[in-house]
Formats: sequence, C-alpha cells, structure tokens
Amino acid sequence: QSGVMSGLMQMLLLKVSAHITEQLGMAPGGEFREAFKEASKVPFCKFHLGDRPIPVTFKRAIAALSFWQKVKLAWGLCFLSDPISKDDVEKCKQKDLLEQMMAEMIGEFPDLHRTIVSERDIYLTYMLKQAAKQIELPRASETEPRKCIPAVVVGVVGMGHVPGIEKNWNSDLNIQEIMSVPPPSASSKVFKFVIKATVFGLMGYGCYRIGQRTVQLILSMPAAQSYLQKLTEIRSQ
Repeated sequence: QSGVMSGLMQMLLLKVSAHITEQLGMAPGGEFREAFKEASKVPFCKFHLGDRPIPVTFKRAIAALSFWQKVKLAWGLCFLSDPISKDDVEKCKQKDLLEQMMAEMIGEFPDLHRTIVSERDIYLTYMLKQAAKQIELPRASETEPRKCIPAVVVGVVGMGHVPGIEKNWNSDLNIQEIMSVPPPSASSKVFKFVIKATVFGLMGYGCYRIGQRTVQLILSMPAAQSYLQKLTEIRSQ
C-alpha cells in the first residue's frame, strides 16, 4: 500500500522493534499506550494522535536518502544485534547523552534526521499549539461578551523531540511543506522496476518449471501413454 521502499523500511523497523522488545521485555511506545489508558479515566478528556502520518514520514525520509545511503541504512537495520539493557534506557534520559546521540545520528544521516526528527518536531509543536488554544465558552446571547478559558493539555512525546519542540514553540509554523510527498527519484523508479521484474520473472520461471514437471508426470502415467498410442494409431490410419 505504501510502496516497495516504504514497505521494506517498515519491515526493517518492525525487526528493530522486535529486537528492543526481546532485549527489554517491553515493546516500544508503551508511554503512548499508558497515556491513552490514563486519558480514558479523565471525564471529558479528548485524546488526540498528534504525530505526522507514518506513510508521509517514510516516503519523505526515503526520498531524502541517496541509493547508497538507503543500502547502508538497510544493512545496519538488518544486522542490528547490539545488546540493550534497562540501564542503557535510563542513561538515554540524561539530556547531555541524548543530545550526543542525536548529534551522532545527524553526522551519519543528516537528511534522515531532518525528515524523521526535525520535521516531526515542527509538526508536533504545531499540533500541541493547536490543542493548547483557549476554549471559548458558549454564550447565552449575541450581546454577551466572549469568555475563554485556558486549555489543559498533556503532551506525551519521545524524549528526542523535546528540545525541538522547545525551540519551535515561539515560531510561526507552517506544516504544508512538510506534509507533501516528493515524487520518486529516477534511481527509485529503476530499483522498483528491477524488483518487480525480478519477482515476476521468478514467478514465471517457477510456473514454467512446475508446469513442465506436471506434464512430464502426466505423460509418464500408463493411462496417458496408452491414450497417446491409440491417438497415434488413429492418425496413421
């Protein structure tokens, strides 16, 4: 549904998620599940999913990477086997260490960081600001003055997004640009064509081999040989 490259990337990220779950005994995203559970206990509380849609993020991230960067990233995700402990997770909560990890990611894949982290910082900030707008109370009549009350908002975000949200909070934000999906590059089109051609070629060859063996098996049966012999005699007559 999301395209070949996006689908492959999602499969690799699911593998990473499974690796983390196996190492820690808990699945990533538990904070969001807990937030939903707690929000359902609060009367009149509205729960909003405020992150950018995953297909948009994936397509923009893939379009930002060169072919060799895609190969390098896929290779790293395929062979991810580093052990993770709960102590490692606690260390990541330290601001200095977290910023250092983010800086390392920027150095290796700057375009990937821009689409997966920086652009989503802007989107998350925009959505939080929309949710935090004052709420206008209903008026009994047109002449009654408008009254507003502040909204009470709890934003649950990943630790890596906090610095970006703080940075963008007082800025005028426009999310139209970061919601557009760029057209696929020439290399992506070629890679997609090669993948499709390989899959259909293998399927065609497999059908040919299966059909060939099936025909040979049928022809080797006594009943089939007897029928062919009679057919040959009839033709010769």
